[in-house]
Amino acid sequence: MVRPARASSTVGYALDGKRPISEETRRRVPRSAAAPGCHLDAGARAPAGRRSHVIALMVPLRTDVYVPITTEIALSVTTAARRHGYDVLLITDDEGPDGVRRVAASGLADGVILMDVGLDDQRVPALRAEGAQAVLIGLPDDPRGLSCVDHDFAAAGALCVDHLADLGHRDVAFIGYGSGVHKRHAGYAVRTLAGFGERAGQRGVRFLHRACDGTHEGTAGTLARILADRPETTGFVVQNEGAIGPLLTLLGAGGRSVPKDASVVALYPEQPAEQHTSALTAVSGPAQELGRVAVEQLMSRLDAAMRQEQPVDECVLLAPALTVRQSSHPAFAESLRSKDQS
Repeated sequence: MVRPARASSTVGYALDGKRPISEETRRRVPRSAAAPGCHLDAGARAPAGRRSHVIALMVPLRTDVYVPITTEIALSVTTAARRHGYDVLLITDDEGPDGVRRVAASGLADGVILMDVGLDDQRVPALRAEGAQAVLIGLPDDPRGLSCVDHDFAAAGALCVDHLADLGHRDVAFIGYGSGVHKRHAGYAVRTLAGFGERAGQRGVRFLHRACDGTHEGTAGTLARILADRPETTGFVVQNEGAIGPLLTLLGAGGRSVPKDASVVALYPEQPAEQHTSALTAVSGPAQELGRVAVEQLMSRLDAAMRQEQPVDECVLLAPALTVRQSSHPAFAESLRSKDQS
């Protein structure tokens, strides 16, 4: 049986990669980190005024999280931390504010990096109350007293509109994540849609937004509702990794070939975007850079605290990039004329 203190230590070892552990132990790490009995040992804290050289990384544990990106960010944090002589302690965030208080009170970690930060994330005031040195991967509504780094999701949404508008599309559908993502005010979803909507108004593009659970059946229902409500839709913007493959299949099966009859732009990482039969025009950002910048921000805060200076609160938004591939195409002139006459 794995003891709580050992479980926490093993998680850090599994991420730093420099200590030999068995494959079975490595496979047990996610289960150990998530187990209710795995609490940090407050007695293991570093002596006052000294660093433990451990960073606590709180990662999301939800079914609506895109695991490849989460993993890429976590590995980037680990790599950057090792350059500074730090190990990473992986903590799942299913405990919310209580988990933040527990980590901060233990003294086992010098600082905390939170992933998947919501606009009104309740972990943020808990961090302030504990006086923890922390960096957020995500931008809350109120980042006072903390540093944060995120993709500029509002700019990403605007890029999608500009691309389709420049191609002559005037009726566009935005297929987003399931309703649960918006209910918990996930910043990446809310800010992308806000940037998309604002730019659509500026460019004279009509749009509708539909949530989607990302399954084939759910995507089929979402597409059917879009075409019933707005049959003249020629452009689709997708911020839902699970829905992309089904959407491309369903459009073709319904007689709308991509990109001839329908253009698709996805908010999607570069590598998988290139692997579709019709390579996807996609807006993406450097996930690895999120982890690197977060660690650098935390190191800066820790150094300032050691000098008994007030840490500088930084907010860094990484610019997105749009790569044009095969899934987007100019809207047909005949279609545009029919819209102008209606």
